[in-house]
Amino acid sequence: MALVVALNYFSDTEVTVEPALTAVPALAAVVSRRTWYPLLIGLCTEAAAFLMAFYSDSLGESVHSATVFAVVLVAAIGWVSTTLRLRQEKALADAQLVAEVARRVLLRAVPDRVGSVRAAVHYAAAAAQARIGGDLYEVVNTRHGVRAVVGDVRGKGLNAVETAAAVLGAFREAAHQEAALDRVAGWLAVSLDRALNDNDHPGVEEEFVTLVLIGVRPDGTAEIVNCGHPAPLLLRDGEAVRALELDETVPPLGVLDPADVCPPVQQVPLRPGDRVLLFTDGVIEARDRAGVFYPLADRLPARALGNPAEVLRNVHEDVVRHVGRQLGDDAAMLLLQYEPVVTVPGLPHQNGHLTRRPA
Repeated sequence: MALVVALNYFSDTEVTVEPALTAVPALAAVVSRRTWYPLLIGLCTEAAAFLMAFYSDSLGESVHSATVFAVVLVAAIGWVSTTLRLRQEKALADAQLVAEVARRVLLRAVPDRVGSVRAAVHYAAAAAQARIGGDLYEVVNTRHGVRAVVGDVRGKGLNAVETAAAVLGAFREAAHQEAALDRVAGWLAVSLDRALNDNDHPGVEEEFVTLVLIGVRPDGTAEIVNCGHPAPLLLRDGEAVRALELDETVPPLGVLDPADVCPPVQQVPLRPGDRVLLFTDGVIEARDRAGVFYPLADRLPARALGNPAEVLRNVHEDVVRHVGRQLGDDAAMLLLQYEPVVTVPGLPHQNGHLTRRPA
């Protein structure tokens, strides 16, 4: 407004710039956080228009009348648009709050220490405003050792979240009940089949879940079951990154009849300090603008510095730099670092910590 008034005052031409004032209430509507702000600016703009017309001796001319009418119209439109925008922002904030609560219930926080491993997780939903998608993860400490799952539901949206909730609920129960890891996978297959049969959303007959199960026994042996999921990566000091591939390919859950789900169990002895990275295809299928996939195995060693949480943060930042934009798919990473607890006589072990006996 000040710019237009000054331009009109110092201009030596007879052409008035008064119509440019109509942009002022429009800009006010763009930056406003209050519904009354465009109306107030519109009132001030009208005063400036009459001041300019009085100075230019154009109060009776049509250009002044058109400017006054246009300012009133734009201010009214700005008030309406600001009201609608603030309502939409409030609805979005409420939806984000619900999504955040749902994410915390469905995808619970992973503690830094779980039994004999240190753990960290990083999750990024493809829809930045949703904060939750079809990827799933969980880590639990059972009498059979530490057990974890990372999976990916085919599809996105609420349907994928619903399917992920069914799989996670079954895993949290089966991980404690079943001694054999392949039986845990069978339990998940039965629960998934029941959940898909109970759902009636479009495309449910084509849904499936890829996942990898890992169990770290008290003796340091890692057991791995893979159902159509990208193979975990093993990071060991002094050695190259190794993909823990299975000799036998097993399809994702939901493809076979649950009675036919009997995946092989791979055993890998772990050394103290070994790290196992589980991830979803949103990480390795992230492409740059040239269409090149993110080379996770090649880039991981240079970013495997620090504690597990720092490693995942470094990897995620590197993936975003590689892509150069918002990720197009959900991406979840879970890093387990084997650190057996050393017990000291007289100091009982509780929840991964050493505590002194009470006097």
